[in-house]
Amino acid sequence: MTTDTAQAPAAGPRRSIELDSGEALRLLGSVSFGRIVFTRQALPTVRPVNHVLDNGDIVIRTYEGAALTTRAGQAAGQGVVVAYEADAIDPDTHLGWSVVVTGYAHLVTDTDELARYQALLSPWVHRAMDYAVRIRPDLVTGVRLTADDGSGGA
Repeated sequence: MTTDTAQAPAAGPRRSIELDSGEALRLLGSVSFGRIVFTRQALPTVRPVNHVLDNGDIVIRTYEGAALTTRAGQAAGQGVVVAYEADAIDPDTHLGWSVVVTGYAHLVTDTDELARYQALLSPWVHRAMDYAVRIRPDLVTGVRLTADDGSGGA
């Protein structure tokens, strides 16, 4: 009997190196895909989305009736707390990086800004995505996963 198994990662230990917030945001801006985490009916919910980094803010597009659209639209004042994660980790070697941003999400209500984001960020799915949500980072953390060369230095 044969089984379909994943290729084993390259041999050798790994190190996790903390990234400063500037480097973490630069890396996040280098990819277009991430995962937004928010609460829905008091439970954590994760959705894969595409994004654009704009002046240090993360912007995603969404649609009317989406749970995040409703939550961000109902939140008064500072918005709704979310986390956003993006990464680039090689599936074979397990080397790469991961960034997590925590902050407040707000619906973009300015019509000019909304039009600009609609031009910058194309939806993945065949669905009207007439809303945009901006995440203002309050906490930015990240790690780079590298091969451990045995030096023990950070």
